[in-house]
Amino acid sequence: MNPNPAADAAADLLDVLRRVWGYDAFRPLQQEAMQAILDGRDSLVVLPTGGGKSICFQAPSLLGEGLALVVSPLISLMKDQVDALRANGVAAAALYGALDSRERDRVMDDLRGRRLKLLYTSPERLVGDGGETLQRQIEAAGLRFVAIDEAHCISHWGHDFRPEFRLLGRLRERFPTTSLHAFTATATPRVQRDIVQQLALRSPQVLVGSFDRPNLVYRVWRRGTVYRQVLEVIKRHRGEAGIVYCISRREVEALAEHLRADGHSALPYHAGLADDVRHKNQEAFATERVDIVVATVAFGMGIDRSNVRYVVHAGAPKSVEHYQQEAGRAGRDGLEADCILIYSPADIMKWRRLFAFSRAEAESFDGGEAGAASAAEAQETQLRQIERYAASTSCRHKTLVEHFGQAFESRPRTERATSERNGSERSTSERHGSERLPSERYGSERLDGCGACDRCLGELEGVADATVLAQKILSCVARVRESFGAGHVIDILRGKRTDKVLERGHETLSTFGLLPDFAIDELRGYIEQLGEQGLLQTDGDRYPVLHLTAEGRRLLKGEIPATLVRQKAAPPKERGGGRGRKAGGTRGEESWEGVDPELFEALRAERLAVARERGVPPYVIFHDTTLRELARLKPRTASALLEVHGVGARKAEELGERFLSVIRIFGA
Repeated sequence: MNPNPAADAAADLLDVLRRVWGYDAFRPLQQEAMQAILDGRDSLVVLPTGGGKSICFQAPSLLGEGLALVVSPLISLMKDQVDALRANGVAAAALYGALDSRERDRVMDDLRGRRLKLLYTSPERLVGDGGETLQRQIEAAGLRFVAIDEAHCISHWGHDFRPEFRLLGRLRERFPTTSLHAFTATATPRVQRDIVQQLALRSPQVLVGSFDRPNLVYRVWRRGTVYRQVLEVIKRHRGEAGIVYCISRREVEALAEHLRADGHSALPYHAGLADDVRHKNQEAFATERVDIVVATVAFGMGIDRSNVRYVVHAGAPKSVEHYQQEAGRAGRDGLEADCILIYSPADIMKWRRLFAFSRAEAESFDGGEAGAASAAEAQETQLRQIERYAASTSCRHKTLVEHFGQAFESRPRTERATSERNGSERSTSERHGSERLPSERYGSERLDGCGACDRCLGELEGVADATVLAQKILSCVARVRESFGAGHVIDILRGKRTDKVLERGHETLSTFGLLPDFAIDELRGYIEQLGEQGLLQTDGDRYPVLHLTAEGRRLLKGEIPATLVRQKAAPPKERGGGRGRKAGGTRGEESWEGVDPELFEALRAERLAVARERGVPPYVIFHDTTLRELARLKPRTASALLEVHGVGARKAEELGERFLSVIRIFGA
């Protein structure tokens, strides 16, 4: 009898990682997620974008007999993962509507012949009309386990609810002895509980990674001239890849056209385009024929291009979860990248109008009026959360991490740099750190932060007469008897004679019109800051009401001072660029230490040539992280090549000599 089966399983999994993917260690929580599959135990795995969650179900499928079924909502996701698996020598296929009859017959023949290790399909095809036939064929092929990717789509409280995902709960009844495994990059504790309930997971192992992405630099800019602001970011990253998100299709088309007219390589991407055009544009970005995609925030990209250096939201997304996932498409190679939200309160109003049109759809798919009401409540809560994020001037990393129910710990910048050098396989929460900023920059407050957001990089400035301004805001809250939310208080302070103000006679209050020249989002930001400092608190979620705290009453009486900050007049102009090397951070600089930049570019050119020969995106051949290691280590032999992170046996055999020849030329 084996005295230590867990150790043997770990060794077998590491062997698979080395042979197939060229990885020599697990990333945080990967081993635990893989072991749950090998043990046949249900699981819920939440790993942020770039955290390596796909390999958690791909690697175990290669150990033992049988088929792994992967349910995915996007054709692009399925196709990219299948292409990458096949490039590594793994028998994988996908079933989706766009396949022609010959391709579909080939997949079904491989399924019946038990020649597949992984089969990808959509929830509609699996559990929709006609799905019973496919389920029988999958069962006959020796189904081992089911992995549900993008599992947050099953929850009303998730950021991308899809009614067809609700039907996946039937899988437990259809395959009662088969383990189910849910995977997602973004799920709050509430969404995690809903996923477990909807899928009827049995005593699942719940694994939640750190939501922090220390290499991303978060900023929020108040909206000015949007095109000029977007152009500012693109110019900082000239020749580098980026994604610009807009709320509406019309905005996408207009912005993409404007960029092209100014000589930038940009294409639109939204659900209103013809399927072939959308696919063509996505392929152009994935294969590095263009560097800029302008897309709707409501439409998932499903692109795994690792060297995206910036993501700009030219309008607020509809939830913090959407923002985390969309911004997370930047910097997947581990180098620093810019994530900028250009915000106006009008964005929130635009989303509310769009949501009003979707209520009938919610009724038809999930519980009628009750289901629609539940969806509406979730949408409103999510809007308020992204509104609070945009208005806040707290550390952006801290705000995002705490939104997902995790604690944020800051450390001095020097400690972060040391941990990066000494332990690249630590969890992001262990690696993450920051510098302590000078207290005089923000008045009397000393700030621990991330060193990677507008607040912690000193791109905000103190507000003059902050105590007086705070007293005016708190006084207005008191005058309305602490019975209204921020929007109504702001209308009164700005002197707006809205129906609500006039109905209650609040135009007669002494605080009416005290701050007529302040913008709505600026005042909302100050209210958020007062809340963060414990001077105001809110009750209620969907319709929050402002209340003074004991400390707030002390400030109102002049017993304590207030500190408020705001964005400086112009966004910073000297940060960014240089393939991830960025002022204000150490991670990008260290990632390029010892790398021959000319060799790196030559390897990228060779990768692009190989990718175009094979008709796949360049990242399917090698990620930039692997090319960076090649340009640093400069291996000369096949055995040395296998020591490089991301080079597996199949790729070394098929492609090794091509890339080694490039390295030898530069070493001559």
